[in-house]
Amino acid sequence: MLPARSQILMPVRASTIMGSFALALFLNFLPWPDMRVVPDFVALVLAFWCVRQPRLVGIGIGWMIGLVADAGNGVLLGQHALAYSLLAFLAIWLSRRILWFGAALQTLHVALLLLVCQGAALLVRLAAGDSFPGWAILVGPLVGALLWPAVTWLLLRPQRRAEREQAI
Repeated sequence: MLPARSQILMPVRASTIMGSFALALFLNFLPWPDMRVVPDFVALVLAFWCVRQPRLVGIGIGWMIGLVADAGNGVLLGQHALAYSLLAFLAIWLSRRILWFGAALQTLHVALLLLVCQGAALLVRLAAGDSFPGWAILVGPLVGALLWPAVTWLLLRPQRRAEREQAI
C-alpha cells in the first residue's frame, strides 16, 4: 500500500464539495449546548477546500457560504461572510505552504486560520455592540484544528483510487 502522500487522487467532484458544505452547515445549525466550544465546521471545510482546491473554492464561495450561515444562525448579516472571506483568502495564500508540511504542522497552520476567522467574526459582533463572550471562545477553533487530520482523511476519501489502479 502506498503512503497517503504518494497516492494519485482522482479529480474532485462538485457534488463532493457541495455535499461537504451542506453537511458542515447542518452541523453548525444543530442546537449545541455551548456554541463557544464547538468548532466551526463550515470554516474547517472551507479551509480544507481552499487549501486543496483553490481554483474551485475561493473567496466568493466563502462569502456566499458565510451569508447562508448568517441567515441560518440568525446573527448579524455579514459577520460570517466577512470572516469566511478572510479565511478563504488566507487559506489560498498559504495553501502551498500548508500542503508542504505533515499533519501536525498543518494542524498548527489551520489553528491559526480558524483563530483569525473567529477573531474577525468576534470583532464584527463587538463593533455591533455585543458583549465579549469570554475566553472559552478560543476553544472552538482549537478543537476544529485538532479535527483537521480526520477532516482531511474524510474529504479526500472519494478522490482516492483503488490500490489495484495505483500499481499500474
